Amino acid sequence: MTSGIPLDAGALMSTVLEGILYGLSILLFIGTVWSLTYKRHKQDINLPILIVAVLLLILSTAHMIVNIVRVEDGLVTNRYEYPNGPSEYFADVSQKTYVIKHLIYVLQTLLADGVVIYRCYVVWQSVWIVVLPIILWCSVAVTGVIAIYSVSQASTGDGIFVKALAQWVTAFFASTIATNLLSSGLLAYRIWIIQRGVSGVNNTSRNTVMPVVRVLVDAAILYSAALLTALILFVSGNNGQDAVVDMAMPIMSIAFYMVLIRIALNKKQHNYVSTQSSISIPRRAVTSEAEQERAQQYAMKPLQVHVSKFTHQERPSSSKDSMKGTSPSYDV
Repeated sequence: MTSGIPLDAGALMSTVLEGILYGLSILLFIGTVWSLTYKRHKQDINLPILIVAVLLLILSTAHMIVNIVRVEDGLVTNRYEYPNGPSEYFADVSQKTYVIKHLIYVLQTLLADGVVIYRCYVVWQSVWIVVLPIILWCSVAVTGVIAIYSVSQASTGDGIFVKALAQWVTAFFASTIATNLLSSGLLAYRIWIIQRGVSGVNNTSRNTVMPVVRVLVDAAILYSAALLTALILFVSGNNGQDAVVDMAMPIMSIAFYMVLIRIALNKKQHNYVSTQSSISIPRRAVTSEAEQERAQQYAMKPLQVHVSKFTHQERPSSSKDSMKGTSPSYDV
């Protein structure tokens, strides 16, 4: 027995809310592309991350289009083809638009969770650390594929809360929540640990690294809160889960983009601090024209002393960490 808002009203509301969040994700996508490409040489651009950002936009756009088509079909085109009106149409999971939009959702979930696991591996530099997140990611893939297949084979009139389908959907939501929380937690913890080791040598590292940790935690909480809400509503048989799932599409993109933009701003701030610590050769009183010319050249080209980077290395043969240069720079 389902409860909550009527399915036709819920479909319209979810499309409007998804559209609002989709617009915000486009703005953040523009900021992400700018942060990855502005004043950078072609070889310095992180191409894999840029490709992922574009793929997230493509999948979000495709989901938005399919959702609009589904609402039009239910409220306009097929309005009078079902005895109980549009609500019966939106309850039918055998509709092609329903299968396609949830297939897109599963693909974007796998992509977003995979990126978080990749970031975790980049920071830890250890395959063993990401073994459990990878197993959970495989669980997301398996349960998602089975759920989509079950939906595609459903009979006309079947709903999402049919027992044979509901168990796979529940397992899918639980797996992706666990994957996201575990990977994001490991990532934030590693950055925090490295920051603690470096902050004893360089006090500016705390101001440049902690904002990255905070935005990683915020992104994980934002995404996990949406998924947890969808899971609770689904288990309780509430129709509102459709709206939350649709909103989760742009939320995934927003969480990804906000992390990249924060990292880009962090790098700019770190470069600014390094510039402020540079040393310029002072002018002195000169009398000859040759000395004045040399002084002008030095004034135009100040000598700068930059502090190199500190990197945290794990030595298997020693319990001490080795450090070289200033605060760590993360390109994840």
